[in-house]
Amino acid sequence: MSSTRTVPPAGSDRAAVALHARHLSTGRARLAAMFGNVVEQSARGAEVTCSDGRTYLNCGGYGVFLTGAAHPAVVAAVQRQAARLPLSTRLFLDPVSGPAAEALTGVAPAGLERAYFCGSGTEAVEAAVKLARAHGRRRLVSMRNGYHGKTLGALSLTANPLYQDPFRPLLPDVRHLPFGDPDALAAALADGGEDACVVVEPVQSEAGVIVPRPGYLAAVAALCREHGAFLVVDEVMTGLGRLGSWWGCAAEGVVPDVLVTGKALSGGVLPVAAMLATQAAFEPFDADPFLHTSTYSGAPIAMAAVTATIGVVRDEGLVERAAAIGARLLPALRAAAAERAPGLVREVRGAGLLIGIEWADAWAAGEFLLEMVERGVVVNHSLNAHPVVRLTPPAVLTPAQETRLRTAVEGSLSALAKSLT
Repeated sequence: MSSTRTVPPAGSDRAAVALHARHLSTGRARLAAMFGNVVEQSARGAEVTCSDGRTYLNCGGYGVFLTGAAHPAVVAAVQRQAARLPLSTRLFLDPVSGPAAEALTGVAPAGLERAYFCGSGTEAVEAAVKLARAHGRRRLVSMRNGYHGKTLGALSLTANPLYQDPFRPLLPDVRHLPFGDPDALAAALADGGEDACVVVEPVQSEAGVIVPRPGYLAAVAALCREHGAFLVVDEVMTGLGRLGSWWGCAAEGVVPDVLVTGKALSGGVLPVAAMLATQAAFEPFDADPFLHTSTYSGAPIAMAAVTATIGVVRDEGLVERAAAIGARLLPALRAAAAERAPGLVREVRGAGLLIGIEWADAWAAGEFLLEMVERGVVVNHSLNAHPVVRLTPPAVLTPAQETRLRTAVEGSLSALAKSLT
């Protein structure tokens, strides 16, 4: 059927917004209008160039860009694989997924020797829940305000009624406990944990960058061992160096039954995630290769990205760089908030390059995000904590870009404080 509606020229900002509104999401198009209907055109490293002619410092992207966008080594590996064997028949073995699994398990906590690859963090969580079910773990325990994805099983663990209520009933026998409270977990497992699967993040990112007291994750692991519960650590956001260590759980000497990872695993190039497991935990999937499958699981083109990304993180010292940059940024941002917006910012907290700025109310957080964009820096809001703006800078920040970020935060704080007083 033909249409008489006027369509803006292809490639224009107006065309992109119109097509989003017509075919994708009117809500997303309205959100774009808040930011001037800007359309991203290209990205490299810590910067993204947009249709308004400006180049923005990318400290958003929901944690994906630890290595920066389009890292040359990852792009080259993907291009080589795309020209040779981007996808496989799934009947024969491919030559790429094995090396990718070896590379990933080689930097994982000791004992996590088995890998299942997928396209997103929520898929990895689904695989972990199914693996736990295969071991008879019917009860699920996650933490309040935690975030594990929005597919049905992962959504059952994501403890936010805003996202859950439209889709009920969800999985049964799911309990949400206070994060950072090992006593609450002890009480929940007191009647026996042999049928329980506990899912926890080292740092709750979407909850507003909630960093537990040291020893919390180790206490959770000890309780799971004591009561026979199955432990899944969700490191989709925190893993591969984001916190200034390879893994949040490794920093406390914790080896879970299952670890899920993603986001940074993409190298800023291709969507990919993974579930890692111990040999004992992985046994149901190991015995039957068709028990849990996906057409694009372990796609050669994505596996090339994984191997290259791990090489970049290791060879460029990005874990150490994340720790060093974070050690400078966090105190600097705390001092700026105290000096320039006293009483407006409740707290600046974080670990490594996962930093949250909590405002007195959600309105102020939204205004701060807009101020940062005006100053050429992209940051993110928190899905489960609207008063918190999150900064997830890449570990490839140059000294000049680090200064640019600090200057933008200081200017935004001052502007917002002035407008509110």
